[in-house]
Amino acid sequence: MRVVLAEDLFLLRDGLTRTLQDHGFEVVAAVDNGPALLKTLLEEQPDVAVVDIRLPPTFTDEGLQAALEARRSRPALPVLVLSQYVDQLYAHELLAGGQGAIGYLLKDRITHTTQFVDAVRTVAAGGTVMDPQVIARLLARSDARGTTSHLTPRELDVLGLMAEGRSNAAVAQTLFISESAVAKHTAAIFTKLRIEPSADDNRRVLAVLAYLKR
Repeated sequence: MRVVLAEDLFLLRDGLTRTLQDHGFEVVAAVDNGPALLKTLLEEQPDVAVVDIRLPPTFTDEGLQAALEARRSRPALPVLVLSQYVDQLYAHELLAGGQGAIGYLLKDRITHTTQFVDAVRTVAAGGTVMDPQVIARLLARSDARGTTSHLTPRELDVLGLMAEGRSNAAVAQTLFISESAVAKHTAAIFTKLRIEPSADDNRRVLAVLAYLKR
């Protein structure tokens, strides 16, 4: 699987490169600024991009904008963005296209090798991976407007795990309930949020997140 990596800190860029290579990925390019990232994404056409949101020259959102621009040319381009902290605006902008193959992880998560590698693979396969802290912020913001206030505590638990990209089996295992119970909670969530259920896990997650960010 071919990966383009964008990170301005040399030691972290080198560490991520080695981690990906150790797990069978081919890092075709590792760049340190926004313009180089966009150029590389368009030329290399990787299977997945792992991108720091803040890159030179201004250290604002060059990485995110380069990734979004590349996705305009190639809508299916999988992108996993890394951030030092939770920014709801960035999360919303990333999810706005509703096309899937998107991930948003805090940099703290990349120290957990298995979690990081699994996230890269999930996004590359067309899935959605959202950091639990990002989901918590979205849920909290949504609750403040009353959009999820009518969900039960268990339904909120299921919704949060769904939004992280978990399968029904993974949700069941985490919450120590049966998969049939997860299916019932999921159906109730979609009914209460007026979102039509889908058999496609990625579309389901995107639909929930799209609703929560409105």
